[in-house]
Amino acid sequence: MARIRGAGVSIGAGGSVPLSADHSTDAKWLARAIDLATANVASGGGPFGALVVRDGGLIAEGQNRVTSSLDPTAHAEVVAIRAACLAVGDFSLDGATLYTSCEPCPLCLSAALWARIGRVVYAADRDDAAYGGFDDREFYELFSRPRSEWPVPIVSVRPANATAPFEAWLANEARTRY
Repeated sequence: MARIRGAGVSIGAGGSVPLSADHSTDAKWLARAIDLATANVASGGGPFGALVVRDGGLIAEGQNRVTSSLDPTAHAEVVAIRAACLAVGDFSLDGATLYTSCEPCPLCLSAALWARIGRVVYAADRDDAAYGGFDDREFYELFSRPRSEWPVPIVSVRPANATAPFEAWLANEARTRY
């Protein structure tokens, strides 16, 4: 696959978008994410770093902690999002930008969407991750296939009370709205 890289633009498998009008701001934060990833490798972790920025200020940083914490969800982006939410005291990071050393995998992209991240900017892409031995590209491809072809069976069992948790949720007037 051909990749085109130029002044502030990277077009590859992820279909990335041009950098913001202020290229130097994106470049600065991406450089920090890459430094976090590289430092993490030096300390025995995976080659991923991420940070959450809002209104020009750093809210939180994250490095891949999958092997050190024995947590398959402790990707750099998820670690940064969790820390940022704690720092601001809210599960919403509306208006924030997630800067990451590599294109977010489906897990991390989902976390960014759930956190209401306003923008994601990444450096390396899923092909670079595959070159490094990571499954990101395979997971993206998996989601485009029918579930019957997945290596893990996804089975729906629907008892009579399957919707009870949602009925309780809707009946709770004091619930925190998403």
